[in-house]
Amino acid sequence: MKTCLFTVSFAGFWGQHKLSLEEAIAKTAALGFQGIEIMGKRPHLSPLDYSLADCDRLRAMLDKHQLKLAAVAAYTNFTGGLAAAEVPFVDLQVAYVEAMAERAARLGGSLVRVFTGYERTDMPFAKQWQIVVDALQACCDRAARHGITVGLQNHHDIGVHTQSLDALLAAVDRPNLIPMYDCWSPYLRGEDVVEGVQRMAPRMQFTTVADYRVLPRARYHPALVNYSAIEPAFAMAVPMGEGDLPYRQFFTALAKANFKGWVSYEMCSPIQGGGLLANLERYAKTFLEYMRHFQ
Repeated sequence: MKTCLFTVSFAGFWGQHKLSLEEAIAKTAALGFQGIEIMGKRPHLSPLDYSLADCDRLRAMLDKHQLKLAAVAAYTNFTGGLAAAEVPFVDLQVAYVEAMAERAARLGGSLVRVFTGYERTDMPFAKQWQIVVDALQACCDRAARHGITVGLQNHHDIGVHTQSLDALLAAVDRPNLIPMYDCWSPYLRGEDVVEGVQRMAPRMQFTTVADYRVLPRARYHPALVNYSAIEPAFAMAVPMGEGDLPYRQFFTALAKANFKGWVSYEMCSPIQGGGLLANLERYAKTFLEYMRHFQ
């Protein structure tokens, strides 16, 4: 398994220390990662800010730091904005994904990550499913022109369950579409993570990881001198190996399936200990130490 760091970790979101894309590349190399996953939006690789010529410069920087581009992460929600039917929201996102594919190719990569869509309450589910299928087919067809594979991360509502993800991949039916199956979502939803790995691993090239402690919530009722549970629980990001997620079983199952792809570490929520750069570096180094057991 190969290690990479997702630049969203240094994007300045959730109170974290902010680095430019160029600074994030240098920091990732200095920390000892083999590769990098680049966030495909501001403040990093937005097509509004980075031309294809700029990508040639970034490619030279990656080569200088001996970093491989593991993936470019596009941000999509194919069911978003549909209340304004006159605006071609899906078309705009497909064009954006193709722009990310062009940039990934110029950076020496072969993979662009996408999401499906959040489920809506104002539209039949079957229609939302078909919108996502059509959008993914269009993304794959355009990415293929640039030699790029599309990776579908099990994050958004449509197709998030492993059985549904399997069915969605079959419905899209494109050779350059692969699952980017993560431990986080199945665990929080109560799935058998090892069973999911066994189903998805033969098609996987990439997984994204972060560890979390799951903290139950409750509300106090003074008149009753008692509490009522609040669902769902709060997931707090903690250093790798200190949370509740079953990563040893997850990675052991991947190893048994002969997975040799990328394992991308991300800090994409508020993290225990705060967002100072020193703490981000500590988390990244802890992840690399943890992964030595599986390399």
